[in-house]
Amino acid sequence: MWLLRLLGVLSAITVAAGVVLYVCTGDRRYGQFAWLIFRYSLLIALLVFALLILERVAVIPV
Repeated sequence: MWLLRLLGVLSAITVAAGVVLYVCTGDRRYGQFAWLIFRYSLLIALLVFALLILERVAVIPV
């Protein structure tokens, strides 16, 4: 779980840095990079949450 938290913090820092660089320089590459990282981070977070919910709901015999 600590790994997921670390990845979440690192992706948030990366997105923030991309947005700041985009605003400061005006280079569209930084904005596109920040948007790409944000989309993939959101997708991975939704998948993790779906697995956690599935774990709570589903009764999986061991």
